[in-house]
Amino acid sequence: MEELARESITLLASASAKPPLCVTAGPRLGSMGAIFIMLKSALGAGLLNFPWAFERAGGIRSAVTVELISLVFLVSGLIILGYATSISGQCTYQAVVKEVCGPSIGQLCEICFVFNIFMISVAFLVIVDDQLEKLCGSLYEVLTGLPVTEMPHRFYTDQRFPLVLLCFLLILPLCIPKEISIQKYISVLGTLAATYLTTAIIIKYHTTPSVPVRITPLYSSGISSWFSMFSVIPTICFGFQCHEAAIAIYSSMENQRLSHWVFISVVSMIICLIIYSLTGVYGYLTFGRNVKPDVLMSYSGDDIMMLVARLLFGVSIITIYPIILLLGRSVIQDPLLSWRRRRVGEATLAFERRSRYILTVLWITLTLLIAVVVPDISKVISVIGGISAFFIFIFPGLCLMFAMQSQPVSWRTRVILTAWGAVTVLCGAFTFGQSTTSAVMQILGRF
Repeated sequence: MEELARESITLLASASAKPPLCVTAGPRLGSMGAIFIMLKSALGAGLLNFPWAFERAGGIRSAVTVELISLVFLVSGLIILGYATSISGQCTYQAVVKEVCGPSIGQLCEICFVFNIFMISVAFLVIVDDQLEKLCGSLYEVLTGLPVTEMPHRFYTDQRFPLVLLCFLLILPLCIPKEISIQKYISVLGTLAATYLTTAIIIKYHTTPSVPVRITPLYSSGISSWFSMFSVIPTICFGFQCHEAAIAIYSSMENQRLSHWVFISVVSMIICLIIYSLTGVYGYLTFGRNVKPDVLMSYSGDDIMMLVARLLFGVSIITIYPIILLLGRSVIQDPLLSWRRRRVGEATLAFERRSRYILTVLWITLTLLIAVVVPDISKVISVIGGISAFFIFIFPGLCLMFAMQSQPVSWRTRVILTAWGAVTVLCGAFTFGQSTTSAVMQILGRF
């Protein structure tokens, strides 16, 4: 163990000794800046699903246990990605994987990246649709004085109609530009919405007259209880997912010592754990088995505190959606531009503009159609959680295994770290298989 500790210190020192990574000109991130950006990347729409996940896991004890076990792999993945970034000299997730693991795995990473971003876009629209349903219902009751159940059934009163208008009248114009400068003005909204929601759920639990709710687990023993516990892993992966942004954050830090990155990763994940756990615990205690996959849908439409939470989340998602689309569009558009250059010698501005418009309209249309067909956020998160396993478990594990074959370390360290990489890959494969199978079964209505 002493030899392994000395070898680990040597690895940290050697990685930290490398020159700073290629980053754009500008101020470098300090410790607090890196932590806040990590929190901004992780805290988001997944927060709405945590109370339902606690109910699904069979109670608070089971859910927190799965969270703590998952936290080990979450932090491990971040540390491995920092190490892989330091030895590769690359600045994006795909580039690091391609440099460390080879072009074939790098191409798989690009495909998974685009699909993951696409499904996150679907999840965002599902959440916006949920909030629009409640907001429109509350507005109808205020304007007419009638309950929402008496609302006439017209095409313009359908909850999907406002979502279609929102997508093509507001979101589409925000997504068309080549660069989305609005990001620097609204990047704090996601963290603000998440913090407000957690605080509001805690306050509502302590200030609302207690109503008896069933908080007994769905399953008390047997295979069903284990399957129930594992079923929350996709929600955890979706909620804590910041690994795609971790390499960019590490590359932008002023202090790129790997030991410092370990500190940043641990602190960020612990803060996320506290916020997600508080939301899950108090949301679950408030509604028990009656909690909905989107916890905001469990509260009444005339609750002012939760109305503010809906507005915050809605505005945050509307402004973040273009950023997500830009990331996915760039991965698709870059090969198209390269193909154009090889064919005609150059990629004209007209071709770039035309391809950007077409990709943007197709992206929004497809995500909107899926969001309308599959309106349950839990089903979408199951798919996203499965794909997230590649970025949290599989690709970091592969990076560690490949790095140990080329880095100058002792045979004992190589064996131990290669074995840990293999365990991480296997856990990721299990998570992907279990969550994807569960999502497909739910979508097909088999249970």
